[in-house]
Amino acid sequence: MCVLIGVNQLGFGAIVPTISLYAKSFGVTATAIGMAVAVYGLGRMVSAPPAGSLSDRLGRRHTLALGGVVTSLGNVACALATDYPEFIFGRLLAGAGAGLVLTTGQIVLADISTPERRGRMISIYQGTFLFAVGIGPFPGGLIADHYGLDAPFLAYAALGLVCTAVAWFAVGETKDFGRTREQSTGPRPRYLSQLWMLAKNRGYVLVCLVSLMFAVIRTGGLFSIIPLIGGVTLGLSVAEIGFGLFLGSIAGLAAAYPGGMVADRFGRKAIIVPASMVTSSAMLVFAYASSYPVFMAACIVWGVATSVGGSAPAAYAADNAPPGMNATTIGTFRMVGDIGYVVGPIMLGAIADVTGPSASLMIGAAMMAAAALVFGVGAPESWQGGRR
Repeated sequence: MCVLIGVNQLGFGAIVPTISLYAKSFGVTATAIGMAVAVYGLGRMVSAPPAGSLSDRLGRRHTLALGGVVTSLGNVACALATDYPEFIFGRLLAGAGAGLVLTTGQIVLADISTPERRGRMISIYQGTFLFAVGIGPFPGGLIADHYGLDAPFLAYAALGLVCTAVAWFAVGETKDFGRTREQSTGPRPRYLSQLWMLAKNRGYVLVCLVSLMFAVIRTGGLFSIIPLIGGVTLGLSVAEIGFGLFLGSIAGLAAAYPGGMVADRFGRKAIIVPASMVTSSAMLVFAYASSYPVFMAACIVWGVATSVGGSAPAAYAADNAPPGMNATTIGTFRMVGDIGYVVGPIMLGAIADVTGPSASLMIGAAMMAAAALVFGVGAPESWQGGRR
């Protein structure tokens, strides 16, 4: 699974420095640039619930393979787009493929992990995820500089097919893991009944809020506004922006496993709240960046915070999955996060059009901090580690 998600997200990272600039090449506003990022999240959001259902019906392996094919088709459509609407359609299709891969990947982890080691397992997976996303912008920026802004999308399409091959030939099927638990606890509730059970779980609802805000500032900030700050305000090249994100991913990879150990030993909240606050602080550093070294420092702070904090919310959500409901629990968690993927770029892009990119990042940072405080006060701990 780490190999699969690494290949998939390497392609995604490769297009990060070029999304805003490629969309801008069609002569659109910052709000429309945000829409190009947001529609990808819409595809992910719409495909997350079906991904849970398909992974139960077809199996985890087949759903992952299908996601790779859809991802590849969507990115080919982006690369061949001749106008903005065609580009938006390609982004929507690529997002649907990503939703199938990312949701099913976390379902697999919920299948094979136990609370005692879940934080570490998801941290390794999340570290691989973020490392691949982080190193992708560097080669992606070089590809764009040498072959054009459409070339990274073709590279992502090729890696999508590699993802399909890994899923089909290498990933073991884990659907029976969940089925065994269902047989031991009686019939599984209907889908709407499962959603109602999850909605009554305060901790689950609040961790979904944290995931939502992570997505808002990640996609609205890192993918839409920060490349504009780097390219327009600081005068950086696409390759320089990509290299900064690459260094952040290296720092994040180093911090991932220790963060998982802390989550397993001291509980999920011991990681979620501090990492969320540091993530908010990283946005402020980007907002006030006046030179390339400051921009690089912000990339490193961001990389560490999102790597350490990215796995703990998923572990918290999996901890709260009732027996036999891994697919619905993780699918809903992913869907709520992807709502932020849709809202974030549009909202922060619109704010940037009115008040400027720095003010937009500061508002996003404040929203992230508020979500962290609400979770810290209102959510119960889902795992007490060795003290449980």
